[in-house]
Amino acid sequence: MSILNALSLSRRPATAFVVIGMFWGCFAAYVPVIKAQLGASDALFGALLLGSATGLVSSMWLAPRADRILGSRAMQVGAALLAFAWLFPGQVTVPLVFALSMALVGLASGLLDVVMNARVSELEARHNRPLMNANHAMFSVAYAVGALIVGATREAGLPPAPVFAGFGVIAILLLPMMRMDVTYVDAEEGYAGAYPLWPIILCGAIVLVAFMSEATVEAWSALHVERTLGGGAAEGALGPAMLGITMAIGRFSGQVVAERLREIPVVIGAAAISAIGAVVAALAPTPFVAYIGFGVLGLGVSVIGPMGLALVGKLVAPHLRTEAISRTAVIGFSGFFFAPVLMGLLSDAFGLRVAFVAVAVLLLSVVPIAIFAKRLPVR
Repeated sequence: MSILNALSLSRRPATAFVVIGMFWGCFAAYVPVIKAQLGASDALFGALLLGSATGLVSSMWLAPRADRILGSRAMQVGAALLAFAWLFPGQVTVPLVFALSMALVGLASGLLDVVMNARVSELEARHNRPLMNANHAMFSVAYAVGALIVGATREAGLPPAPVFAGFGVIAILLLPMMRMDVTYVDAEEGYAGAYPLWPIILCGAIVLVAFMSEATVEAWSALHVERTLGGGAAEGALGPAMLGITMAIGRFSGQVVAERLREIPVVIGAAAISAIGAVVAALAPTPFVAYIGFGVLGLGVSVIGPMGLALVGKLVAPHLRTEAISRTAVIGFSGFFFAPVLMGLLSDAFGLRVAFVAVAVLLLSVVPIAIFAKRLPVR
């Protein structure tokens, strides 16, 4: 019941998480098709995905100001822009134009992402209970559903463009659910605290590792199944779908765990579990074993990002919460900047198996970061 209650309390930002999730699930399952129609190598495709990362990082710096201007309609505007932006990447065949279209996607996605996470953090403070994992679980559910739908549309021979347009219609229909009144908090009288640099850096690093790992599996799992392991289109789409399903399970479970345990021990345990999953996926002899690896990775990595964002909301003064989450998200979402390039270069040089082993090493780097973060005082 705690999960249902958490979703009821945060149903408006949860709807925004669903919108973002279904679009990125659709994209992840269509990656082999989009990559083929661009005629891009692994390294080039990884470089082209920098477009979305550039847009994401840019939007993170603009989001706090946009949030102030748009107020209660900020999530609605972000979702509408995202639906419009996704009309283009699936029908582009020129690499440079694809990169520009993905920059527009990243800009809209980043704006919506910062605002919806800030709304969840505000609700956490208002109701004095954790809500972040449940909301991120809704992203994962929508991501998995989007990927599974694309598995069927790819088998039926449908190109990406009309499928993205269909998801766009769903997003527009959900806009009324995303209007949410905002309570802006001023600094306490006499507040003389320093800018919360270390909470942002350390929590941002935790989120960075989580999102780099997540982005790697989202963008390259279908290719790993189809190219390395010889799977078909539907089998390839099941790779990102498996990630989404298990991340949803992990985040719903994390919602329950977060009400009983502090963030740092959970993050350390989750990092170890997800690293094991990355190794299993890397060494998998068949698609089925790869699905197990992606599933274990998804269970572990699912709670790391939400825990990092929730933690920074607790470590800063209330009037700095939205800005701190935005800055933490800047660091975290820069993972979408680094991951495609590094994965493409590693894949070109050594193959996807070695690239996924590198993901395991990256995940283990969370442990010392979390230990440092544990020393920071909770406000």
